[in-house]
Formats: sequence, C-alpha cells, structure tokens
Amino acid sequence: MVSTLTRPDPAGTRGAPAPGRRTRALALPEVRWAAAALALFLTALPLHLLGAPAWAWGPLYALTYAAGGWEPGREGLKALKDRTLDVDLLMVVAALGAASIGQVLDGALLIVIFAVSGALEAVATARTADSVRGLLDLAPATATRVLPGGAEEDVPTGSLAVGDTVLVRPGGRVGADGRVLDGVSEVDQATITGEPLPVAKQPGDEVFAGTLNGTGALRVRVERDPSDSVIARIVRMVEEASETKAPTQLFVEKIEQRYSIGMVAATVALFVLPLVLGDDLRSALLRAMTFMIVASPCAVVLATMPPLLSAVANAGRHGVLVKSAVVMEHLGQVDRVALDKTGTLTEGTPRVTEVRPLAAAGREGRPDEDALLALAAAAEYPSEHPLGRAVVAAARLRGLRPPQAEDFASTPGLGVTATVQGAKVAVGTPKRLLDGLTGERAEAARGAASALEAEGRTAVLVLRDGDPVGVLGVADRLRPDAAATVAALTALTGTGPVLVTGDNPRAAARLAAEAGITDVRAGLLPQDKVDAVTRLQAAGHKVLVVGDGVNDAPALAAAHTGIAMGRAGSDLALETADAVVVRDELAAVPAVVALSRRARRLVVQNLVVAGVFIAGLVVWDLVGTLPLPLGVAGHEGSTVIVGLNGLRLLRDKAWDRARDEAVRGEAVRSGAARGGAVRDGAVLTGTPGAAAADAPAAGGGGGR
Repeated sequence: MVSTLTRPDPAGTRGAPAPGRRTRALALPEVRWAAAALALFLTALPLHLLGAPAWAWGPLYALTYAAGGWEPGREGLKALKDRTLDVDLLMVVAALGAASIGQVLDGALLIVIFAVSGALEAVATARTADSVRGLLDLAPATATRVLPGGAEEDVPTGSLAVGDTVLVRPGGRVGADGRVLDGVSEVDQATITGEPLPVAKQPGDEVFAGTLNGTGALRVRVERDPSDSVIARIVRMVEEASETKAPTQLFVEKIEQRYSIGMVAATVALFVLPLVLGDDLRSALLRAMTFMIVASPCAVVLATMPPLLSAVANAGRHGVLVKSAVVMEHLGQVDRVALDKTGTLTEGTPRVTEVRPLAAAGREGRPDEDALLALAAAAEYPSEHPLGRAVVAAARLRGLRPPQAEDFASTPGLGVTATVQGAKVAVGTPKRLLDGLTGERAEAARGAASALEAEGRTAVLVLRDGDPVGVLGVADRLRPDAAATVAALTALTGTGPVLVTGDNPRAAARLAAEAGITDVRAGLLPQDKVDAVTRLQAAGHKVLVVGDGVNDAPALAAAHTGIAMGRAGSDLALETADAVVVRDELAAVPAVVALSRRARRLVVQNLVVAGVFIAGLVVWDLVGTLPLPLGVAGHEGSTVIVGLNGLRLLRDKAWDRARDEAVRGEAVRSGAARGGAVRDGAVLTGTPGAAAADAPAAGGGGGR
C-alpha cells in the first residue's frame, strides 16, 4: 500500500509533462508579420470605405502587401527555382495584378488571409515541438547508481548503462527502463500505459523511465539504454509520425499546380497573342489583367475557407477547439474511430462500485454495507492512495461519518492498517491479506474477490481483528454519455469504434461491454497503439483517434485525425492532437464529425457556384469583350455569394443540426438493430475481444 502517491490534481493533469519551455506566439516571425499585415489592413479599410483620399489609405495598403506578402512571395520564388509553381506565389501575383488595375482592397484581403493562415500553422507546429521537448522532463535528469561495494553516487540518467543498478527512493521518478531487483512499492505508470491506478511492483517486475514511485524504495537493474527507453521511443514516434504524415491539404490545393500553371499560361497568352496580331499594348494588357482577375482563385479560396472556418468557430463556441480548417475538413472524412479507455471513455477516477459484507465472527457479527464502508473509510482516511481516496469519497457520498482511526500504517503493495474503535482493521489487496488464512470466512472472501475481479473491478479486502468482514469493488466509471457516443460514431462511420488501451484485458472488456464496443485491444504500450492505428490505415481506413494521455500521443500523431480530451489531457496529447474537447464532453466528438461533414457539403456547393462564375466570365473574356467593371462585379459577386453561404455555419443552429444528425443516425441504427437480426427472441450482438478470455486474474487496471 502506498500512502504518499501523487496528490489529487484538480486541474486534471494526470500524466502531464512538466510545463515550461513554451514558445510564445509573438516569438514566431510568421505571427509578427501576419499581425502587422492584419493591423494595417484594418486601419486602411475604414478609411477606404468612408471615401478618404488615396494618400490616407494607399500607403497602408502598400505596407499590408509588404508585411503579409514578402514571405509567401519569397517561398514561392524558391519553389519556382525548383520548377514548382506554388499557389502562394500565385496569390501574391493575383493580389499585385488586382492592385495594378485599381482593385487594391481585393488584393490586400487576399494577402491577409494567406498571412494569417501561415501564422496559425507556424503556431501549431511550434506548440507540438514544445510538447515533445517537454515530454523529456518526465524522466529525471539524475539517478542514484548503486556501486558494486554498496556505495551510491548521483549520475546523469543519460550515462546509465545496461546492467547498472539504480536506487529509486520513495516519491521519486524511475530513471531508466529496468527490472526490480529488491523492494516492494507501487508505481504510477499512467503516463506510459494509461492505467488509472498505481501498479504494485516487487522483485522481477518491469518498471519504466519517467514513472512515479510510491512510498517503497526500489532497486532496479537497468535493462535498456536511456536513449531506447519507452519515454524516448514515445518522443521519436511522435516526431516521426508528424514528419511522415501525409501533407495536410485542403481539397482545392490538390489541383493547385495544374490550375496555377494553366492560369499563368493563359494570362501570358492573352497578353502576347493580341500584340502579335496587332492589338495595342493597353488593350492587350487590359484583357490579360481582366482575365487574371476573373480567373483568380479568390472565389475558390473563399468557397473553401468560410464554411470550414465558420465550422471551426462554431465548434469552438461549443467546447471543441479545432486547430485548423484542414483539420475540420479531415474530421468529415473519418470512417473508423479508435478510443482510449481511461480518461476518455471513462472519468479517469476510481470509484467504489460494489460493497459486499461477509459473514464474520466477532462481537459485531455481520456488518451491513454502510457499516463496512465506514469501517474501511476510517482506516483509509489518512491515506493518499487513489483506492483509499475512492473509499473515503464513497463513504462521504452516503453521508457516513467514519470513526476516528489510530496507529495508521501503510505497507507498499499490501494495504493500510489502523486501530478503529479498539479493533485492528486492515484494508488492502485480498491476495496478500488472505495469505495464510484458512477456513470458511477466508474462502468466502476469496470467492467474493474473484467474482469482482472477473467483472473487471479491483477488489479491496477489509479485515477486522484478522477476520474478513467484507470486500469492496473499485473501478473507473464510464462517462454518462459514453454509450450514446459509441452508438453515434458507429452510425456516422458505419463501423463500431475500436477500444485501444494499456489497461488489462478484463477491465477493458467490462468497460467495452458497457459502452457497446465489440473490438477490444488491451494491454497496449504506446508503440502498440501506433501499430493498431497504422494497421487500420493500411487497410484503407481514415482513422480518428480519441485519447488523453502521454501514451496516446504517438497514436494521435499517426492517425488521420486526433482528438484529445481537454480536462484530463496531458500537455503532449493536447498539442499533438488536431482538435481538443475543452469541456470534456465525449458527446461532442460525433457532433463535430457531423458538423465537418456539413461543412464539406457546403464547400462542394460553393466550389460549384465559384466554378460556374469563373467559367462564364473566362469564356466571355476569351470569346468576346468583357468590360473590366463587369468582370470585377461578377468576380466580386461570386465571392460574396460563396462567402455568405459559408458563413451559415456560424449559427448555433448549425451545431444543433449536426448534433441532431449524429443522434438521428444513432436512433436509426438502434432501430435497425432492434428490428434486425433476432433469434429466439433475442437481438444478436457482438462479444468483446478474445483478449478478455485470456485475461489475468487482476482487475481494474491496478492494485495495492
């Protein structure tokens, strides 16, 4: 038993790396230039619209072009040097072309849009890099190495070698991956496996670098080089997944090369050919510039961005932070979902779910549930172990007032003992507390504990004066909206979600059955979660991963799209994920997926409208004489139409409709199930993964 593990964290930062080393947004040049361009544009715009003289707003627009356009222009020229026509360069040229024929406002707006987009991408990249660096803070900088003669020395963890013996003191972090040689303690390894409870460690058990030791001292033999520890591999996996992930592109950007080359070639031809055929310079230039304006992708850009950005803003108002328009587009493409268990499907906090009194000898005979819970809570009251806090919280929830305890003692891996109203009370692990006990009462206690563990719960035994008086079942509680969320995601994607967790198979199977998940993959380390995701993607799926811990970060990075639960999420998960559920409402996940699909439908509508306008104006300019004012009016008109159409998603009704769409899909699927495969009066359902059949006897993902 551990009495001084991690204290309750009201901020919900279980497993989070130490804060610090966070890049400030204004430290990024892209952000500074974008901010300057936006400020200059917003200063010039009212002056221009209110009819101020050109000398008042002209220089401001010029500075807007310079501040927001020099970097994409430079990058575009570099790409051009490599024989690649970058759409950013095309945007700068289109903006300058608009300015050359008097459409200064249009060009400046285009420049600002691209500058702000580039700044947001730079911030997201910097934040992810910060979190990857912060993950290294989990592993201690130094470790206590035990020399052959028994002397101790503090050395940098990076200098540890395989075969070294290190001493891990109570409350310290493990310095390297290894195996326990001596000592008994409990280790909080939520950062690695996601298990909600500390895990008892004794000689022969494996421990991981960066995990938090309890009150017992451990001697650990190093079995992996520090550069190959699980923590180091998580860092590498996140970095590699981020680098190898397919470039994030909006739909319209996938055709940018052909469109850009065609537009430039047509503009040059429209300028050169009339001159060759004898047209005057001014007419040829006017026709070419008119073509560039009407064919410029402004309307196409606005056809794509407003629906997606409006959906991003709407989701943000409802507690889902989507980090970019690209992410919003990708959310609507997912066709398979992988869910973490602890802190995602569950609340991440152990709670007492069963109170089972046993027949016991003694002057008080058989205690009822309240008496048993009060007795256990009295002994556990001084403890800071998560199981102890769960027992005390359950007693308070029932309005019980536990009696005063004396002579409190805690034994790592065993439990606590205390004197309560003159009786010696022990609360802890059934296997160890029952060791050596025989008789009917001991067998009844073993049976009750085994039954609870078979259901995926952690069993806690209560002894009074050496006699078993009851067993408590502790488990992480499923979120209230978990089952509805699973059903909604199943309806949206057409396939049930996959549960990927580091917890033991028994606990995972129990939670999966409650949530309605039939595909369970338990006992996974971070690299195993990545393997599960990559296998799904290799099969042709676009996978959405939903998680909250450091151990989920590599899978979040490797997935097509990743969503982190905000309240309990670690820093690395929050920064690696593409979206964050800030309010910790799991039901927001299917809602934002449905909203993304609505945004994608609007994008298609807008692209059709923009394409019709551009095609009509281009044909008019090519086969006839399109007056410049009419060309500008048509171009601006199409831009306004698609912009306003996209802004429809700003309304709260859009979120409500997306949420209702997910709920309707769930209802339709549930109705189909009720009216579908039925045999002998029972609906046929799936069964949890086969891993549960071979589960160890341990329950609930942790022990005392």
